[in-house]
Amino acid sequence: MKLLYEKSVPGRRAGTLPVLDLPAAAVPPDLARDEPPRLPELAESDLVRHFAGLASRNFGIDTGFYPLGSCTMKYNPRVNERIVDLPGFRDLHPHQVEEGAQGALELMWRLQEILAEVAGLDAVSLQPAAGSQGELTGLMLMRAYFDDRGEQERTEIVIPDTAHGTNPASVTMAGFDLVRVGTDGRGNVDLEDLRDKVGPRTAGLMLTNPSTLGLFEERIDEIAAIFHEAGGLLYYDGANLNAVCGISRPGDMGFDIVHINLHKTFSQPHGGGGPAAGRSSCASGWPPSSRCRSS
Repeated sequence: MKLLYEKSVPGRRAGTLPVLDLPAAAVPPDLARDEPPRLPELAESDLVRHFAGLASRNFGIDTGFYPLGSCTMKYNPRVNERIVDLPGFRDLHPHQVEEGAQGALELMWRLQEILAEVAGLDAVSLQPAAGSQGELTGLMLMRAYFDDRGEQERTEIVIPDTAHGTNPASVTMAGFDLVRVGTDGRGNVDLEDLRDKVGPRTAGLMLTNPSTLGLFEERIDEIAAIFHEAGGLLYYDGANLNAVCGISRPGDMGFDIVHINLHKTFSQPHGGGGPAAGRSSCASGWPPSSRCRSS
């Protein structure tokens, strides 16, 4: 595809500027050019076709498949893009006083309550700005919980070999040690291997349900019991929550911490490479009577 300079034809114009009704501003001598800038000269139609041609070369979710795993498992309604572009949300200043932001604050409070019900847990934080941040926040909650209990020896996080790549990265960033557990012949977590990996140094488990293999853990109750009886916590990676949302809840499965990828389960933009969002939350008590979650 030719550059605009290559398409340039002397004397062509894509537009005209209005005649000045004020005297031209004087340019300081040290900033003045010795000769006019070399700019491409094209007709308006040529200019429009050029940029339209460039746009057609960009990949878009409207024109092709975006193979980003579970990020493509849902549809983002265009009406939601119009809603977030409403001036009251779009132009709200980050330092706006609380009295002038009551509408947005109410919206966020209602969102927290909705996500709490979806997760089956007690409280939600909207602070994490990505799923990866939700993971890190959840693991930091684990660390804070065990530090508060004086159980600093709990430094191990168990992760199945089907886990998302962000899970081991988050474990390392949070300062935990990674312990890998295998899967059985049906693609579920191998419970015998799991029992051998859980002990007094175990802080918790990170698990996606359904898993990256697209399978639901058939013995999730037993998995939860193994960790809770050992004093550990269960972390739910919400990457595939879309598959069970409204049908079952991580909190009811025994999970203590959840992160919900809003771009995967709801309609936050991301399937086309846009921004994601993650949320974190924590219950007032801890397992097995209460839960903590991040979305």
